[in-house]
Formats: sequence, structure tokens, C-alpha cells
Amino acid sequence: MPRTALNSVFSCAWCGRTASAVADDGTRRGHCPSCLQSQHVLDPVEGGSSDCRGRMSPIAVAVPRTGDWMVIHRCVRCDELASSPTRADDNQLVLMRLAVRPLAQPPFPLEAFGDR
Repeated sequence: MPRTALNSVFSCAWCGRTASAVADDGTRRGHCPSCLQSQHVLDPVEGGSSDCRGRMSPIAVAVPRTGDWMVIHRCVRCDELASSPTRADDNQLVLMRLAVRPLAQPPFPLEAFGDR
């Protein structure tokens, strides 16, 4: 997502949806609410902006102690990881697909459970 003013809209470079840069609850949006893709514009280590501008692809969902869901992104250009909080209007189907991916694609054969 390109940088935008707080009250502006953006067009997602990946799915084409036009969305508000501010979520319904008034907080700043860190990813597209439709496809959950983002753009690598921040450098969390340096605390400033990043020159990478690569696509931040959603790879997982994390739930910290607060109980709020976070989307975990990986930059397809430089492999840096970042997170952004989910918003109420995020695509619930895409969020659930991310959440159940480890169960649907375990790193071992599920048949192993039947032998014990």
C-alpha cells in the first residue's frame, strides 16, 4: 500500500480494491482489508521508513497475550517479517485460511497418528 493521508483512500496494488486508509474504528490500516497484502514501507528495526517497497505477503496469524489478532507478513523481496493488527472489516475468510493453514498442512504425515 502506498503511503496515504489519514483520511484518504488507496487502491490495493495486488487485488485492486479501493479502501479507506483508516479502519471503521478510526485506527490506521496496515494492509488491504480484502487480500491482506501490504507494502514494505516501514523498517521496524530502524524505526523509520524502508526503501524496499516490496510486497508484504500475509503468511500467518498471531495472537499475542492481549488476545487481538495480528497478521504476520513476509516481504517477497527482502524476506523481512512484520506484523499489523487485524481490523474489524478485514476479510474473515482470508484470516481464517491463514489461521488454519498449519493444521491443514502439517510438516508431517497425518497418517502417523493412526498407528499409535
